[in-house]
Amino acid sequence: MNKDLDQAIARKGRHIALVIAGTMVLWLVVQMFIGPALGLPGRYALLFDLLALAGLIYAFINIFQLWRMRQNSQR
Repeated sequence: MNKDLDQAIARKGRHIALVIAGTMVLWLVVQMFIGPALGLPGRYALLFDLLALAGLIYAFINIFQLWRMRQNSQR
């Protein structure tokens, strides 16, 4: 059972890492290349900023869940 929990913790950690990396890469691409190339107004930049913030909040919630999983596995 401990091996299954370790695998679940590792899987969740990889998921969190992919969410953070994907959010940041997508945000940078939109802010630096796609937005200026299409001539999008500043309000769309703010929209993409808020979407990136939502992705990071999702990652933070998952980090907290991962921390709780690790705390429970040590007991």
